[in-house]
Amino acid sequence: MKAINIDEFKIVDSFKIKNSATSYDIGADDDDVKKELKSVRKKLGKLQDTMYAHDKYAVLICLQGMDTAGKDSLIREVFKDFNSRGVVVHSFKVPTPKELAHDYIWRHYIALPERGKFGVFNRTHYENVLVTRVHPEYILGENIPTVNSVDDINEAFWNKRFEQINNFEKHIAANGMIIFKFFLNLSKEEQKNRLLRRLEKQEKNWKFSPGDLKERKLWENYQACYEDALNRTSKPHAPWFSIPADNKPIARYIVAKILYNTLKAYSDIKEPELDDEVKANIELYKEQLNNE
Repeated sequence: MKAINIDEFKIVDSFKIKNSATSYDIGADDDDVKKELKSVRKKLGKLQDTMYAHDKYAVLICLQGMDTAGKDSLIREVFKDFNSRGVVVHSFKVPTPKELAHDYIWRHYIALPERGKFGVFNRTHYENVLVTRVHPEYILGENIPTVNSVDDINEAFWNKRFEQINNFEKHIAANGMIIFKFFLNLSKEEQKNRLLRRLEKQEKNWKFSPGDLKERKLWENYQACYEDALNRTSKPHAPWFSIPADNKPIARYIVAKILYNTLKAYSDIKEPELDDEVKANIELYKEQLNNE
């Protein structure tokens, strides 16, 4: 199986979606990929246990992609071997009235993982420069003092919002948050196939919404907004990775390898050593327990 080179997927220069792969030849069939994923996710689970004891870093994983890109199943398969206390998943949907009563980052800030834990954002604060950019009328629901109509949502508005997002991520990274941002790069043809499967398989019907087809007609708009957002916000402290998403097992494996290979490079992540007094008296404590 082909070795995963993190730099192959990291967005560091001017990124063009049309030039970025949606499929990836890993040199193995799906069964072998699933076996490798199983091995990596067990290692990730053990690493999270160590991070929990270490209690210095938290990990934030941001997943973005077009509808049917495979975000839900990726979360299920990559984090299957985690201790349930160590990973928290947040699926952000349309903002609630309470969330709209705060600034747009608030609901994401309060959902950040504690030190020692992994937090997964299924759709993220980037919805606020993606969906809202395709549908600027949604911004009006935020009741921003300087925005009274769609005409007020100009390029300066988006520049400011990108600056705010970059500052948010810079702040949390400086305080111990290790940030991974994954763009699941799905082809339009594969999205069509997955939408058809939702219609053809009765057990998948519940996932389909006529709104999916309306949004699909805006594919090019979304691609342009994604491209701009990825280029503006992929930073050394909060990098974006473009993950070929047409093959789900391969996409999950690449994400898991990027997580593990990056985190294991942190030489300071280790279980804390026992206090000298406790360490010196381990045999005494064992004796006390055995003599009960």
